[in-house]
Order: sequence, then C-alpha cells, then structure tokens
Amino acid sequence: MKKTIEDFDFYGKRVLLRADFNVPIVKGKITSDVRIVEELPTIEYLLEKHAKIIICSHLGRPDGTPNKKYSLKPVFEKLKSLLPEITIYFCNEVIGAKAEKMSSALKDREILVLENVRFEAGEEENAEYMIDGLSKLADIFVFDAFGTSHRKHASTYGVAKRLPSCMGLLVQKEVETFNSILTKPQRPFVAILGGAKISDKIDVVKNLLSKVDTILIGGGMCFTFLKAIKGNVGASLVDDEKLDFCYDIIKDAINKKVKIILPIDFVCANSIEDEVSAEVYKLGRIPENKMGLDIGPKTIKLFKKFIKKAKTIVWNGPMGVYEKPMFKNGTKSVAELVAKNKRCTSVVGGGDVVSAIEEFELMEYFSHISTGGGASLKLLEGKELVAISNLSEK
Repeated sequence: MKKTIEDFDFYGKRVLLRADFNVPIVKGKITSDVRIVEELPTIEYLLEKHAKIIICSHLGRPDGTPNKKYSLKPVFEKLKSLLPEITIYFCNEVIGAKAEKMSSALKDREILVLENVRFEAGEEENAEYMIDGLSKLADIFVFDAFGTSHRKHASTYGVAKRLPSCMGLLVQKEVETFNSILTKPQRPFVAILGGAKISDKIDVVKNLLSKVDTILIGGGMCFTFLKAIKGNVGASLVDDEKLDFCYDIIKDAINKKVKIILPIDFVCANSIEDEVSAEVYKLGRIPENKMGLDIGPKTIKLFKKFIKKAKTIVWNGPMGVYEKPMFKNGTKSVAELVAKNKRCTSVVGGGDVVSAIEEFELMEYFSHISTGGGASLKLLEGKELVAISNLSEK
C-alpha cells in the first residue's frame, strides 16, 4: 500500500505538490478549468494542515525550452481567483536560486506556483539535475497528477525517490475507483470501447475480456472487428495487421461467455470533411466509396439494451467523429444513455470522451470522470503506473 496524505504531518512543512494543470488555453484564457477545480480538495487539505505548498505542473509540449505560449501564469491567475483568501506567488523559473529562495520564504498556508516544468529539458529525461533542483524546494512530495502517472519524468517519478512521498486525494480517488470496478464490479459489467485505432486498445480488450460481461464496440476500431468476421466495411478505417487479433478475441469471448456487441448500422460519408454526403447504411451495405464515421440509430437502440441493465460501466473512446455535427449523435446518445442509468457505477477514461461529456453538459451524471486518458488506459490494461509505484510504502 502506498502512503496517502493522511499518513503525514504537514504542519509547517514545505510540500512539493505535482498537479496536472495541463489545461486548454486559447489567447491566454483558460477554456476549461476542470483540472484545476479537481485539484482544490488536495490543496485545501494541505492548507488546513498548515503546509507551505509549492505547486509544479506541465502544460503542453514546449520541448524543454521556455515558451510564453505554455506559461503557467494563467493557471496562477485562476488559482488566485479560486482561493481569494490565500497568498499565492508565482516563480518564473522551475528550479535554481530564485525558486529555492521563494520556497524558503513561504509562510504556513501560502502557495508558490512554479513555471512549467517542461521548460526544462531535464524534466522529460528524468535528469538528475532536475530531480535535485526540485527536491531542494521541499520536505515532502505529494503526487496528484494522475494524467502523468504513466510518465517516468523528474517531477512525477524522480522526486519520489528523494523525498518522503504520497498520493494526493485525486490520485487516491482515481486508483481506488479503477481498482474497485476491475476487482469487485457489480454485475452486469459493461465496457464501452471506441476511438479510431484498435492498436491503441489491444491490451485493454485482452484485460477486460476476463472481467466484464459485455463489450460494446464503436468508433473506427469496430471496422477491424467487422472485417475480421467477413463484414463489408466499404472504405472505412481498418487495421489489416490486427485482423487475426480481432478474430481471436471474438473466439476467446465466446469461450469466456462474454458478449462482444458490434454496430449493425452506421452514419457514412465520402470523407470526414464531407458531411453533406452523410447517410445511414446497414451492416453489409456500405458502398465501396463510403466510410463509417459514427454508429447508426439501430446500433444505439441495440447498445441501449445493455447500458440500461448495467450495474457497472467503464467507457473509453468515442463512438464516432464526434467533433463533426453529422457524426456526433452516436457519442452523444451513448453518453445520455449512461447518464440516465442512475443505478450503475459509471467510469469514464480518455480525453476525447471526457471532452465530449463536458460539451454535452452531462459530467454531473457520471460516477467518476478520470483526469488521465493515458493513465486510465494503463489501469484498464491491468498495468502498473510508474509514478505511483515509486511513492513511499505505508
């Protein structure tokens, strides 16, 4: 068992909090503050315990050099508005003399926000100089950036070796939620998988096959499964190298008495950009020049039967190209069906689906919306998260 924040006395201690403030920013303005708001319980807990908090995070991909476009200054301003009674400072450096001086000067219940850790090349390289620089700033390390917990970086993995460390409330909630649904699910347990590529979901499908009762498959990945069982998919996206894998999975599912439910109709068009040509076609009747870009109305009705009865649902990947109005309905309909099932525990992982649910204003109706796409995938694959594995044991 890894230590949690309840295992430490933070009174008067400097705490390095690794948060995930990788938020969307357009023209200097944050367009979604969900990740910042999600971090507030941990920050408020540490403040109540009279900690001095040094927050570090990444933002975007600045490739190891300072870039104003990726500055955490807007995050600092947002935090000030969310915590108006707390004194919050900003350091335009990540490590070094200035950061050390500012962290040493902090009083109890004050916060220092460091600049983007990825402005330093040593961050993604897990370099010793970066680990040293961050470790000098604090007495205790609290890891609460679930979205980067599968990354072996200095601020996620390296620092945990140097300082007494633990999970923050957000990471603890993520780990406990996924552990609970994967080891003690209420049944029927339904997995909904989508997204473009089957190659991204191979290990997820393999792992879930021994845990769930039903897998509903949509998105571009469904066409490789359909072609594997000789289905006509027109010009739809297919990964020919994974046809044998999909065929074997279907056979394995039959042996394990797990239902794999594939779409029976599709919204198709000449291309993703050509919404004007969009029409619904039944399975087996997709014209050679058309590609499936969303699940159709009959498939939504089919999926509804399983979603309605489910007691546990885990969802990763959209049902179609939901960014386009003509190919949005599948993802939206599935989101609404899951939201309506009040008796089930519904867990969503993966950035695309989370963005869609946020757009559809349905977030409050889901039991748990994961803050980490890649990290949640790793847990669904049954794999360990490297950053969490490095934290102090109880």
